[in-house]
Amino acid sequence: MNHWEWQLLEDKLPVESVQVNGTSIAAGSRVKLRPRPGGDIFDLALAGRAAAVESIEQDYEGKLHLAVIVEEDPGQDLGLLRQPGHRFFFAPEEVEPLGPDEQPANLRMAGPQILVACIGNIFLGDDGFGVEVARHLSSRTFPANVRVRDFGIRGYDLAYALLERNDLTILVDACARGEAPGTVYVIEPDLNVPEESSAAALDAHAMNPVSVIGLAQSMGPISKRILLVACEPETLGGEEGAMGLSEAVSAAVPQGVHLIEKLIAEALASGEAPPPAYGT
Repeated sequence: MNHWEWQLLEDKLPVESVQVNGTSIAAGSRVKLRPRPGGDIFDLALAGRAAAVESIEQDYEGKLHLAVIVEEDPGQDLGLLRQPGHRFFFAPEEVEPLGPDEQPANLRMAGPQILVACIGNIFLGDDGFGVEVARHLSSRTFPANVRVRDFGIRGYDLAYALLERNDLTILVDACARGEAPGTVYVIEPDLNVPEESSAAALDAHAMNPVSVIGLAQSMGPISKRILLVACEPETLGGEEGAMGLSEAVSAAVPQGVHLIEKLIAEALASGEAPPPAYGT
């Protein structure tokens, strides 16, 4: 995909709902799949099945697609983590709205909505910390109300995600604070970001958490609470860049994963976002 196509994707506003046969469909809505004739083998296999809408996506041509998770899929958790093979796309006219009262308990997104947003550039040495943490978390199974996403360097994607109805967003990134390389800590970013700081995030491929928070705030209300799980980098690759994490930061990845799992567990147990009790 070239830069122009990426820019078109970045410019799309998030879509919260779409009208289908006079019914508003949004994330969590229950639908029956009615794929158009002449589709592929997946259309034939999924026709008539009930599914839950995970999100509404918009492509660079402006067309809307419903990302759905099939109720009978034993790998529903993988679908909610946006793993291939457990999440399917249908046009709005290919679904039939169903009543929310019929929704199975195991698809209800009860409890606090938690987004783990891993960010970083794998071509800048230890800046790839968040990406590596995302890779480790992808092998874990979380409840339906916990989503783990690897945003890489897609600043606009993260800004839009901060506009979603999240009770807690956990950002995962490398952050230099003058500590020993590999030090992992949790901080709570100041959400009172000056307007001028959001300008840096207008580069579609920039990824400064503070700037992205500022950009998101300029577009609407953001997540109720944001925590940053960060790791002190040893090297960011210099002018020429570098692939791979340093030994110290690589060794810190399991600690970061454990810390995130602990924050998630505390939030789920208490029903609300936990205080930043680890680090300052």
